Amino acid sequence: MAGRLDGKVAVITGGGNGLGRASAVRFAEEGAAGIVVADVLEGPALETVALVEAAGGAAVFVPLDATSRVDNEAMVTTAVERFGHIDVLLTAAGVSHGGYRSGDLDASRKRMLDRVDNVTTPWVPFLELSVDEFQAVLDVNLTGTLLAVQAVAAHLVEAERPGSIITVASIMARSDTGPVPYNVSKAGVWMLTKIAARVLAPRRIRVNAIGPGYVSTNMTAALTEMPPELLGPFMAAIPMGRLGEPVEIANTALFLASDESSYFTGELLHPDGGFFTG
Repeated sequence: MAGRLDGKVAVITGGGNGLGRASAVRFAEEGAAGIVVADVLEGPALETVALVEAAGGAAVFVPLDATSRVDNEAMVTTAVERFGHIDVLLTAAGVSHGGYRSGDLDASRKRMLDRVDNVTTPWVPFLELSVDEFQAVLDVNLTGTLLAVQAVAAHLVEAERPGSIITVASIMARSDTGPVPYNVSKAGVWMLTKIAARVLAPRRIRVNAIGPGYVSTNMTAALTEMPPELLGPFMAAIPMGRLGEPVEIANTALFLASDESSYFTGELLHPDGGFFTG
């Protein structure tokens, strides 16, 4: 039976863990001809490469600082040299705060406790937010997305190939509660997606966004350690009553990467357990 991505080559930023890793494996299971796993962390990225190969796919690791135009262009060059072309881009690279490092649970706990401490005084973290913290998150989440989209779209335009570009926003793109830098960066990703979709549609390049809800990844690992009086209301805000799993987001990415979504562009899909229902 043919896979849904037979013959397609995908580039995945932030492919070392979480949503990026889950998507890399799903793409391989559905017959992708090649997958570029781009990440700032070599160890986790090589683990993803091994998982892709175990699923019957072919993959290569490319070191990527998402904020570097040179790195993003080198990522595209490696993809074309190794696999001949590119069909799909998934921008899963992202940070929750300045200095974020995937798997640093202690830092995540500290951030969560700071938010708990200020739950009745939300103006305090807003007024004390530094420009450096704000910029660090935008640099990776928003500028990094722009650079990856530009690099892959330039290849597709030059090669006169159709393609599917999938950005990762968040339910926070539509929320006015939560950490300011993260929410603003993801809202920016959503607007960037809409603009890119409009200007690239004449070149047969589709651009859509995924806005995941709360998903069980390194970035959200500390959530379940919230005090019971906060965890209860938090989980109650999710009608399905649970966190999502990375593979559930990967399945959304698979749909957008495949020809099944051939008439989708400029859309934001929310796999979020019902968090948004309107």
